[in-house]
Amino acid sequence: MAIVVAGAAGFLGFHLCERLLKQGEPVVGIDNFASGQRDLAAALGQYPGFHWIEADIAQPLRVEGGVSKVFDLACPASPVDFEPLSLEILQTCSQGVLNLLTLALEKRAVFVQTSTSECYGDPLVHPQREDYYGNVNPIGIRSPYDEGKRYAEALITAFHRRHGLAVRIARVFNTYGPGMRLDDGRVISNFVMQALAGEPLTLQGGGEQTRSFCYVDDTVEGLLRLSATDYTKPVNLGNPDEVTVRRVAEEILELTGSASPLKSVPGRADDPHVRCPDISLARRLLGWSPQVTRREGLERTIEYFRSRVNRERVRM
Repeated sequence: MAIVVAGAAGFLGFHLCERLLKQGEPVVGIDNFASGQRDLAAALGQYPGFHWIEADIAQPLRVEGGVSKVFDLACPASPVDFEPLSLEILQTCSQGVLNLLTLALEKRAVFVQTSTSECYGDPLVHPQREDYYGNVNPIGIRSPYDEGKRYAEALITAFHRRHGLAVRIARVFNTYGPGMRLDDGRVISNFVMQALAGEPLTLQGGGEQTRSFCYVDDTVEGLLRLSATDYTKPVNLGNPDEVTVRRVAEEILELTGSASPLKSVPGRADDPHVRCPDISLARRLLGWSPQVTRREGLERTIEYFRSRVNRERVRM
């Protein structure tokens, strides 16, 4: 019985696939490379248990053979993608999710959705619990992703109620680590690339907003534990170690040894001012909490980016 991973060439999808393959699970990876990376797909292709399908999940899907689980990680997740890929994101979160749900129902498989902390928008409740409905601008620049993921949760829940499909929903908070695109556009990747290039680290809105960064291995562990339960409502997966964006920039400067200055720039529209998960449910239900410290995670991430940058220079 294979495990299907949509978004397999994306940052988080790659790490999930690699973890499953190392455990000896056969994996069918699906991606259309809207934001996925072909070098990650090539790395997965080295495993004998990996089968590749290049496809858009918003189009009809067909997977041969038995399937035990369907993981949906197929959606661009960086703010830099929200405007240029707005319609594609909305299609992925609507028709794409429906196609994967239909596949899971056909195969009698468990469906696992990677939702997001963006469902909470710019929260008025802090820290964020799963029973908080959120504060989202439905027509803002971030809305294709925020509202797309919220719609996907509604669709998944309605599908579960109508058809009895086994579903799991993880609200993921600010995952980072090796495998992110060099031009990923999220805070940590931006800061690391700027520090390595000796450029100013740009602090959106001054950098006083907070985030809760979770290392990718911890997020993958949480996803796998959630997939093994019978819990059908959303579960937060994130690190409750809340920190300002400015502080993360300072830590990256220290760890890279960079002399780059910090530079305040105008903030993005609808950018959340605070972000911190309440993971009481994950602790109780999954016995899960993050294990990798931010310093350790940043060191691994910086090492990866430095290696990637050096390889790109050699190619040039």
